[in-house]
Amino acid sequence: MRVVLGVGGGIAAYKAAELVRALEKRGHQVQVVMTAAAQQFVQPLTFAALSGQKVITGLFAGATSSEDTLSSAVEHIGVAQDYDVLVVAPATADLLAKFANGIADDFLTTLYLAFTGPVVLAPAMNSNMWNHAATQRNLSVLRERGHSFADPEDGWLACGTTGPGRLAEPDRIAELVGRFAQTKHDLEGEHILITAGPTQEPLDPVRYITNRSSGKMGYALANAAVARGALVTLVSGPVSLPVPLGVTAIHVRTAVEMRDAVMSCLEDSSIIIKAAAVADYYLSAVPHRKMKKTAARLPLELDPTPDILAEVGQKKGGRMLIGFAAETDHLIDEARRKMVTKNCDMVVANLVGQEGTGFEADLNEVTILTRAGETIHAGPAEKSEIAERILDQILRLRLTLRAIGETA
Repeated sequence: MRVVLGVGGGIAAYKAAELVRALEKRGHQVQVVMTAAAQQFVQPLTFAALSGQKVITGLFAGATSSEDTLSSAVEHIGVAQDYDVLVVAPATADLLAKFANGIADDFLTTLYLAFTGPVVLAPAMNSNMWNHAATQRNLSVLRERGHSFADPEDGWLACGTTGPGRLAEPDRIAELVGRFAQTKHDLEGEHILITAGPTQEPLDPVRYITNRSSGKMGYALANAAVARGALVTLVSGPVSLPVPLGVTAIHVRTAVEMRDAVMSCLEDSSIIIKAAAVADYYLSAVPHRKMKKTAARLPLELDPTPDILAEVGQKKGGRMLIGFAAETDHLIDEARRKMVTKNCDMVVANLVGQEGTGFEADLNEVTILTRAGETIHAGPAEKSEIAERILDQILRLRLTLRAIGETA
């Protein structure tokens, strides 16, 4: 794949050299474009030696005649047409602002306006700059355009502080870029809302009830969906997994918080996949102080948590709704019941307690039931593979329902 790497002017520019190597190791051809500010941190010769190509440093750089000037003036159009993906790392606050507002005052910003392929942005800046309302507004604009983001990491910054703003590791950025080399982009135009992980329902300031969900299945679905071109929002309970690159994550703790996040995102979604293992009960009146242990039994009166799947089923309209069912027995019967009572288009069912699959494991084995009457067995297999199978069945079901005149 042919990749344009735009290098912005920040201390993280030196990491862009590592990114060139990471991209080339994956078989990509890299054309580097440097802003004037970037050249104050790293010399173009460094990138020329690594990429084996001339580094583009300006709109009219190297022009010595009127013919050269004309050629340089339209070079950004040629690059935009000849390359497959535009990557900008580091994407400074200045570049994000220019991209969001259509300012084209150098080669990179002009190239951005002319480029029609996928765009991957890897921001890096001081934490205060990252958190500033203007930067967050620009990020929102660029996300709405469908650009993919390798969000900055938390860590030690060059300014001597710690916090969000450090450039994502080059291998992570290269991994995100590599997704666009895949030929399957059958989810482009879809906005998929996925829930993942457990919820934690507090009993007092230090204790809570939860379940064994690791979030791995939901995160695998988010990773697979964004790789296939979808815009993905992931509502996640407490897990220890990194958010897949290109995915917008909303972190929640309780079932009520998850319900509120899901409903706030429902209108913009075309497909909803409820893979989270939401706690069924919670303590409605949580004490403000830690409960002290005594020799006496501790009775607890728990109330049912919001039934998020049922509420979405009532309000889904023409959206597709996929539920999950984890059962210890009567798996298929319970999955069918859930599909009907929750108004799901599909239910992914897995039997709890099988060794090596399900909760906390990297493998899964599921049975997929659809509103069209199909029953599909998948696995045991890696959860990443199961995720692909689920997405395949979602698209297949949509075609089936349209063919028989139903809406989904």
